Amino acid sequence: MIICRTPYRISFFGGGTDYPAWYEKHGGCVLSTTIDKYCYLSCRFLPPFFEHKSRIVYSKVELVKSRDEIQHPAVREALKFMGIEEGVEIHHDGDLPARTGTGSSSSFSVGLLHALYGLKEIMPTKKQLALDAIHIERDVLKENVGSQDQVAAAFGGLNKINFKPDGTFTVEPVILNGERLEDFQNHLMLFFTGFSRTASEIAKKKIENIEKKNEDLASMRQMVERGLGILGGGNDLSDFGKLLHESWMLKRSLAEGVTTPEIDQIYEAGLNAGAIGGKLIGAGGGGFILFFAKPDNHKQIREKLKKLIAVPFRLESNGSQIVFYRPNRRKTDRLLRERTF
Repeated sequence: MIICRTPYRISFFGGGTDYPAWYEKHGGCVLSTTIDKYCYLSCRFLPPFFEHKSRIVYSKVELVKSRDEIQHPAVREALKFMGIEEGVEIHHDGDLPARTGTGSSSSFSVGLLHALYGLKEIMPTKKQLALDAIHIERDVLKENVGSQDQVAAAFGGLNKINFKPDGTFTVEPVILNGERLEDFQNHLMLFFTGFSRTASEIAKKKIENIEKKNEDLASMRQMVERGLGILGGGNDLSDFGKLLHESWMLKRSLAEGVTTPEIDQIYEAGLNAGAIGGKLIGAGGGGFILFFAKPDNHKQIREKLKKLIAVPFRLESNGSQIVFYRPNRRKTDRLLRERTF
């Protein structure tokens, strides 16, 4: 039995520059962090005592007799990619709902691959997990995805992630002293809008508009450095919130569907209650909205947005982890029997 825990992420600046259509020409970078909300995946080889060969449990339960019958595309293709033909049992649980902008799909992909590597008694690097997840999502499943979510989920932490034109990436941890990091965390608020959406549909529109939005995307990339300068310098952290607001104003213009009248109302209500800035997390259209506000104003913002679910969270720095490991002993047991007889 293998149990893997993989974090969700919040992206602050640079989103959109992590699409190949952009960074293969210009290079890209994002500033993001993972948070202490997780995707959990347990995995084991299923004993041969059932009519079905494999059991896959997520928002539905699949009982299948062959790998090709699995309906969940990421599970089916990950098993093929890993060369696992034996029957398996896979369970998924998540702290946050899917399709809400926190990179849940990529956390699932990274976590599943990590668990399957563990099932095969292999310890992959964080870089390998990220690259494999990108390959499955983009090349195999043909989804309209960027590259930041997979890297963030695998590595964890508050990072500047650079994407180079040749398809490689580097991860630069953001180093802050304890007091500055605590102050930064205490300015952040997260609310669930109540709306979910399919990120790939909105991402497709963004990709189609990239050539028309070069100037905006270049500005969003520059905001990464500006944000880092605020965090690492002696600036008032309010400047970070103002930059988030500037980023959200740009992001709204990247494609139709990024925002809605309902989301705009939520955002304006947060600002009127004392938030300095904020943004919708992920591709847009729904999911979670992030506000940046002085701690003294948090109570009145929560009261103003009391119809929404407020989600307390902290930053995390571990990335995808195997939290329980009882390796497969089939090969070992077989070798021992052969030696005995």
